[in-house]
Amino acid sequence: MGNGTEIGRVRGLGSAHQGAEGWWHHKISAGSNLALVLWFILSIALLPGYDYATITAWLAQPAAAVPLILLVFSVFYHFHHGLTVVIEDYQHDHTRFVLLLLLKYFTIATATLAIFSILKVAFTAGAAL
Repeated sequence: MGNGTEIGRVRGLGSAHQGAEGWWHHKISAGSNLALVLWFILSIALLPGYDYATITAWLAQPAAAVPLILLVFSVFYHFHHGLTVVIEDYQHDHTRFVLLLLLKYFTIATATLAIFSILKVAFTAGAAL
């Protein structure tokens, strides 16, 4: 018995039973990171000023808050996937499970905090301080 054909491994029929799905997700998230970071840099560069009132007024617009939340989601998805691959490739003992669990909790906690912060600024912009 061999390891199957090359196309069989790519389709998820190889010994890892994952195929190219993880690779494809990583490339898609990298592409969305690129597009969203370019949008973010351009949006920030086009602001008339960089004081607190200008930034909060900009972030209160749905056209700014929604892509920023998508950027946070895409960056943290890419971060989690990349570090998962590193841990799976280089950690082979029982600490692998602990590291993967800590990575998952850390990613969820920090992404949730970032999204909460964006929403808080977006929904409270213009309110009395």
